[in-house]
Amino acid sequence: MNTLLEKIKRLKVVPVITINDAAHGAPLAKVLMENGLPCAEVTFRTPAAVQAIKNMRAAYPDLLIAAGTVLTTQQVDQAIDAGVDFIVSPGFNPKIVTYCQQKNVIIIPGVNSPSLVEQALEFNLTTLKFFPAEASGGTAMLKALSAVYPVKFMPTGGIGLNNIAQYTALPSVLVCGGSWMVPNSLIDSENWDELAKLVAEAANI
Repeated sequence: MNTLLEKIKRLKVVPVITINDAAHGAPLAKVLMENGLPCAEVTFRTPAAVQAIKNMRAAYPDLLIAAGTVLTTQQVDQAIDAGVDFIVSPGFNPKIVTYCQQKNVIIIPGVNSPSLVEQALEFNLTTLKFFPAEASGGTAMLKALSAVYPVKFMPTGGIGLNNIAQYTALPSVLVCGGSWMVPNSLIDSENWDELAKLVAEAANI
């Protein structure tokens, strides 16, 4: 397995983060690094994402950083320039996958059906995001897909403390994505102490 994927696997959960103020990137990275989850998927849902990633990378070079919700080739370029380790997309877009492969950056695209898994396999991709996880059948769907296809999944969407153990128990699950330990309200209010508690709780799963 790729060294990066091995690092991700050891985490059990990847924090999926939406940042409204780029200045919050470095202190949030500090919280993640010091409380057992040295990884961040920063979603490209806000204008602050690119600069936040740059701030995180500058402050903590060893932090694993992904760009999430990547929908365009321009965003791929921005993510690479900002210093991400890998890219995550919510769906399977052949154009984006091809572009990432040409740029030699790992992409974990989203799938939620047999047809999409087969498309991903045609691109030699065997690590895939399962999104939206709960809405797409949850662990039952994952069991059905993994019985047929030799792939690993990163389920994201509707996962929290109440059900993450059901996902991580599956051999086909590499790691889960979740946002419950990095809520926007605490990031926006700069409540780093409370965030630290939630991150540490998630890291101890």
